[in-house]
Amino acid sequence: MSKYPHLSPNAAKYVELDEAARVERILSDRWIGYTTSKTILGKLEDLLAYPRKERMPNMLIVGNTNNGKTHLVKRFCNMHPAQDNPEGDGVIAPVLFVQAPPVPDEGRFYNSILELLFAPYRPSERVDKKQFQVLKLLRYVGLKILVIDEVHHILAGSLHRQRAFLNVLKYLSNELKISIVGVGTKDAFQAIQTDPQFANRFEPVGIPRWELNEEFLRLLVSFEKVLPLKVPSMLHQNELARTLFSMSEGYIGELSTLLNQAAVYAIKNNIEQITPKVLKEINWVLPSRRKRQLDNVVL
Repeated sequence: MSKYPHLSPNAAKYVELDEAARVERILSDRWIGYTTSKTILGKLEDLLAYPRKERMPNMLIVGNTNNGKTHLVKRFCNMHPAQDNPEGDGVIAPVLFVQAPPVPDEGRFYNSILELLFAPYRPSERVDKKQFQVLKLLRYVGLKILVIDEVHHILAGSLHRQRAFLNVLKYLSNELKISIVGVGTKDAFQAIQTDPQFANRFEPVGIPRWELNEEFLRLLVSFEKVLPLKVPSMLHQNELARTLFSMSEGYIGELSTLLNQAAVYAIKNNIEQITPKVLKEINWVLPSRRKRQLDNVVL
């Protein structure tokens, strides 16, 4: 039987390592699945398996900031990495993740794709030449899904530029017969609606804020299993669970950062578990209070 039954076998390997190694482990990226994430990953797998045809289906994943959207789609991308092409010199890349440019700019969008594909290009090159190069390369790598993060950035441009950028996405989808997966805040709905005909192809999928329920308690159990602390914290117990929910305000990204800070503090102070006292000592600022502080800053 494991000496640390409250931990996963992988996390238990780190408990006896030095402080630096344990802290590095805590701060490293990790994946913790939950019901909504599994549902969305299933929908993404369905898109990947969808036969190529005219008017491919698309998806719009929407949620508040720091609520796990980007982490989720990157998880999907990591599940389908680029692989060597046995029939050519390049790679097969069924899924590509790209961030929307800060403003809806076709040239900058193509630049990002070309950089991801390690393709040589000149930033000053004409947009039509970049478009030709992008289409050629995406066909070559066998792209099936193009994931575009921060798609609400489309709203940063004029209505004319918004429509032009959506026309670019529609053109790529039609020419390559690929699915587009947009990821963003609730403003992403408004961004896509700039072209109602194109918007009809998008299935909206929301990632809601968490509630203090059984699902949240199971999430806390999952977090505890991956934090290499020697003593069980029992994060799912009533008082501690309510405190963690209140401090994170129902955002999984905030909860992850909160637990990371608390676990690091517990290790560095030889406490080895997350307690209400530890949560007070880390000087956590509520997400809503942080926002108000920023709003009150006079530049």
